[in-house]
Amino acid sequence: MPTTSLSHYNLRADREQMEVLKEFYCEYVGLQVGARPALQSFGYWLYAGIEAVLHLSEMRVGEQRQTMLKTSFDHVAFNCTDHPAMLHKLQQAGIAYKMAQIPASEGFPIQHQIFFNDPLGNGIELNFV
Repeated sequence: MPTTSLSHYNLRADREQMEVLKEFYCEYVGLQVGARPALQSFGYWLYAGIEAVLHLSEMRVGEQRQTMLKTSFDHVAFNCTDHPAMLHKLQQAGIAYKMAQIPASEGFPIQHQIFFNDPLGNGIELNFV
């Protein structure tokens, strides 16, 4: 029963924060709001092409998110196109970022990476081959 791919990841927030996250991931990561099954909770599914990769879910009644929780999560990574346009977009918005370049090696082309955080501090990596 091997794993074949990553399906999606989920961020939980109140409705106000969820709207901020939705707008941010659509504007600065290039995801798009798409179809979502008829669920009882409020939320969004954000798509990269035809794949629903990010689910934004409303916190449950009485749920409190632990913001100082120690975790090993660092970032989520997306494959992207148009590196110069993304840099320009982040610069125009004043979003702090770091860049890295992974040199070519056997079986792997040169890869440019941009790292930044969403409005709630979750790490994002954008990869450009």
